[in-house]
Amino acid sequence: MSPTLARQLAAEFLGTALLVFVAVGSAVAGFNTIGPFGVALAFGLTLLALAYALGPVSGCHINPAVTLAVLASRGMSATEAAYYWIAQFAGGIAGAAVLQLLTSSFGDMTDETGALGANDYGATISLGGAFVLEVLLTFVFVAVILLVTGKAAATPGFAGLAIGLALTAVHLIGIPLTGTSVNPARSLGPALFAGGEPLAHVWLFILAPLVGAALAVPVVRWLALPTPAGAAGAGDDTGAQVPDGGGRDGAAEDLPRARTSAESDAEDGRRRHRSPG
Repeated sequence: MSPTLARQLAAEFLGTALLVFVAVGSAVAGFNTIGPFGVALAFGLTLLALAYALGPVSGCHINPAVTLAVLASRGMSATEAAYYWIAQFAGGIAGAAVLQLLTSSFGDMTDETGALGANDYGATISLGGAFVLEVLLTFVFVAVILLVTGKAAATPGFAGLAIGLALTAVHLIGIPLTGTSVNPARSLGPALFAGGEPLAHVWLFILAPLVGAALAVPVVRWLALPTPAGAAGAGDDTGAQVPDGGGRDGAAEDLPRARTSAESDAEDGRRRHRSPG
């Protein structure tokens, strides 16, 4: 494994762990105080901060559904995507493990969600309704990511803000119904510790976001504006990173991708050997 890929995977692990710990933790520790709006805002603000902090390192996917969309747009190889998924699921489990530790071993801290913030259906929405909801919410969220990080994006530099606000918006809709997943790694971690129905139902919150992400790719390819002349390499390093040139193997040029580890290593080598001046 190259040093660049190792850094990318560490960033994906850390980012996903922090998303679960901070954002899901806001519900676990304070849902009765801040309510659904506060939790939705915690998710959006956490992702916004991570997008700017980790975007230049790994693209800040921190979500297997986003990685699937980048893979489907031929922005990264299948091997790289598999490594990303492992790092993301491991990060989600690690973040949930910290929450479990805090709610079971330290003073009077209690879990105000009753299930460590795990997603579920049945109380207010049926299985079919939950599946459709998660597909649609993930479709919206991933489509926003792909559009605002593309080379033809109108406001490069503000992608992280748009992505954070999009995550806030979908949580405002989904929290009363399923708790909002749109991220399989975010769902699996808490479900493993909650057990019971959340664990039995977690398959839906893994599958539905992946379906939503896969549907977003062709729609964004169709909607994306043509790249302006001379704009190669433009775009935004927050969220999913933007390619320096056209898509790989004939992919649509406007779709974002994570820079491959081989490309990053080559660039590092050029910088080391570039003569001054």
